[in-house]
Amino acid sequence: MSAAAANGHHHHAHANGATTNGVVKKQNGVTDAASSVDVDAVTTAAPARAAPLQRYVHVPPGDTVRVCSDAVRETTTAAAGDTDDAEPVVETRYTYARNEVAVDDATGRVTVTPRAHAYTFRTQRRVGRVGVLLVGIGGNNGTTFVGGVLANRHGVRWRTRHGEHAANVYGSVTHASTVHVGTDGAGRAVYVPLRALVPLADAAELVVHGWDISATPLVDAMRRAAVFDYDLQRALEPHMRELDAPWPAPYYADFIAANQAARADNVLPGTDKQAHLDALRADIRRFKRTHALERVVVAWTANTERFVDVRDGLNTRADDVLAAIARSDREVSPSQVFAVAAALEGCSYVNGSPQNTLTPGVVELAARCGTFVAGDDFKTGQTKVKSALVEFLVDAGIKPRAIVSYNHLGNNDGKNLSAPKTFRSKEVSKASVVDDMVASNGLLYAQAGADGGKAARGGGGGGG
Repeated sequence: MSAAAANGHHHHAHANGATTNGVVKKQNGVTDAASSVDVDAVTTAAPARAAPLQRYVHVPPGDTVRVCSDAVRETTTAAAGDTDDAEPVVETRYTYARNEVAVDDATGRVTVTPRAHAYTFRTQRRVGRVGVLLVGIGGNNGTTFVGGVLANRHGVRWRTRHGEHAANVYGSVTHASTVHVGTDGAGRAVYVPLRALVPLADAAELVVHGWDISATPLVDAMRRAAVFDYDLQRALEPHMRELDAPWPAPYYADFIAANQAARADNVLPGTDKQAHLDALRADIRRFKRTHALERVVVAWTANTERFVDVRDGLNTRADDVLAAIARSDREVSPSQVFAVAAALEGCSYVNGSPQNTLTPGVVELAARCGTFVAGDDFKTGQTKVKSALVEFLVDAGIKPRAIVSYNHLGNNDGKNLSAPKTFRSKEVSKASVVDDMVASNGLLYAQAGADGGKAARGGGGGGG
């Protein structure tokens, strides 16, 4: 549109004028009929849309990105000296740069010294069959995970008022996220699926089972959870019915709210925690053997527990933890028994609730057994959002004064958190968002910065 038209006026250039880019110009009084044009009819062509600065490259499932670097080599476990079996592996040498910081409290002088740490990562090429054992498989998290695996495995489709839907892996970090690997010849950032960088198990092929203090069949537990749309529940029913009932689990009433007692109809008998550990290890071994599994991951998806006591001689070293289980110490939680069973059976353990399951002693035991442990809560909801938003605001020099949240979808864990001893575990997890924020910026939170980052916290609560 011309400037004149933009101002609300209607001008025309006739035989005594011409237009150049929509601007009327005199031509020394000479009429140029070829130049006669209605200015309002002149439309400036829309600028061509700039090419995206990012580019996604689809890598077929089962294929991986080839890295041309001396730091990456294809070899075998035999060549690496790990075993006599020649399993194909990828070895990657990586230098991690970090800064070592010394602070002189008397003068406030900060000295930064760059350090480099060399690591070698070895990844097996062959994934093999992978199993997942869920603690609390009959809960909302457990039934949703199982249903998601089954829906993808069987290509389940269902209808809602918005139309027909098909199963997908949205929300999976390993299967639905991408990684920036560099730039192409046109200067565009290239992204590839995370699964194309390292060999990963197909989520639809995971073998899943687990434990629960409730004997409710999984198909009924799925209905009770009411996470899935009704038609999806109907489509999943025949597949959920094929799964065995949850295995009995340890139940130590002191670690969760009293209101959970009514659900506890599927528990290991007695109070001998060593016997419970032995039973869980037997379950894991049977699961591996029955399904010919090469790897098993144990994940805690059950209720939040109260914190265990950690002091000298208790929960501080691996041998302390084993000794405490052997004597059935009251400060050994069910989640710790599961974590120890996983380590002793060569399984990784994921802690999906905010209790302090992974005490120094449990971590030391996992390292001794060559297994991985991870997690202090499943932060997929509001806690994660708050963490990202608060970091953004504080980094921008903006001072959040309070964080208030409400729990609308707390389900049974929300009921369990009504007990102060279990809510304390969740409170610590939520509060860490605030504490880290306050401690990182002594300019916005000067008083807190002076005393190590402690500050009163705004209203909290809410499932995340």
